[in-house]
Amino acid sequence: MGYKVAVIGATGNVGREMLQTLVERKFPVSEVVALASSRSVGREVSFGDDKVLKVQDLATFNFKGWDIALSSPGAKVSAEHSPRAAAAGCVVVDNTSHFRMDPDVPLVVPEVNPEAIAQYTKKGIIANPNCSTIQMVVALKPLHALGTIKRVVVSTYQSVSGAGKDGMDELFEQTRAVYVGDPKEPRKFPKPIAFNLIPQIDVFMEDGSTKEEWKMTVETKKILDPNIEVHATCVRVPVFVGHSECVNVQFDKPVSVEAARKALSAAPGVIVVDTHEPGGYVTPVECVGEDAVYISRIRKDPTIANGLSFWCVSDNLRKGAALNAVQIAEVLARDYLKK
Repeated sequence: MGYKVAVIGATGNVGREMLQTLVERKFPVSEVVALASSRSVGREVSFGDDKVLKVQDLATFNFKGWDIALSSPGAKVSAEHSPRAAAAGCVVVDNTSHFRMDPDVPLVVPEVNPEAIAQYTKKGIIANPNCSTIQMVVALKPLHALGTIKRVVVSTYQSVSGAGKDGMDELFEQTRAVYVGDPKEPRKFPKPIAFNLIPQIDVFMEDGSTKEEWKMTVETKKILDPNIEVHATCVRVPVFVGHSECVNVQFDKPVSVEAARKALSAAPGVIVVDTHEPGGYVTPVECVGEDAVYISRIRKDPTIANGLSFWCVSDNLRKGAALNAVQIAEVLARDYLKK
C-alpha cells in the first residue's frame, strides 16, 4: 500500500528534484500532489517520464488524509504551512531553515542520526539540515567513530544553485555579459558572481560570521555531537551545481590517514576517490546528478596534534536537499508509519 505525498514548493529547483528523486528511488507513492504559491497554480511539473502534475495552491490545500509532505517553499511560507499540514496529520519533512533549531523538531541526516526521526511525534515535523552541513556530517560520522572529533575548521565553495533559480540565472546572465560587453548589475548576490568569489552567504551576524557559517556550527552540534567545535567560512563560487568543502579535523587521539580512508570507504553514502595524481579527486562538475558525498585529498595535518584534512564534494540539490528529504521519508514510512 502506498503513501499520499505532497511536494510543497514543487516549481523550485529542490521541489522538482524531490519529485524526480521519489520516482528514481521508487518511493511507495499511491498519490502525489504538487503545491506552490498562487502565482504558480496551473503550471505543470514532471513526475517521472510519463506523468505531469498540475500545480495546486498551497494556501488553500487541505492536508487531511495526506501522509507525508516534502516541503521546500522558503522559511516564511514553511513557518505558516508546515504546522498546518502537521495539524492535519500529514508528517512534514521540511527543507527550510525555520524549524532546524527547534528543540522539539528532529534535525536528521539518515546516514548519521536516523534514530532522531522518532521525535517527529512532538510536532509532526522533521527538519532537513542545511546543504553544506549535510555533506560534511556524512563525512564526519565515520571519522567520529575512529576518534572523538574535538574541532572542525571548514571552508566551503558553494554553488549558486544554493541560492535558487535566481542565483543560477544571475551567474548565467553575468557570464554572458562579460563576453558581449554588456555588464549586468548584481541583484541576487551582493557583488558580481561571474568569474568571482563572494565570501558571504546569508546575512552577517553580530560576531562577524554569516548566518550560513552559524548554521554549519549549530546544526553539526545538534546532529552529530554538541561537544564538537566548528569554525566555518562559507564562500559562494561561480559554479551552477555542487558544493565543495575543505575540511580540517582535530581528534582527541591519533587517527591515521589509512584508518580514515578505510572508515570513509565503508561508510554509507560516501565514495572515496583519492589518488595522488593529476585528476585523482572529484570536482563539483562530476558530482552533479549523483547521490554520494565524494571524499578526496585525505591527508595528515602536521601543524596540529591529531589533525587530518580532506576535500568533500556533493550535489547540493540532491544529497544536500531533495535526496536527504526522501531518505528521511523512506525511514519514516518503513519504521514509523507502516501502512
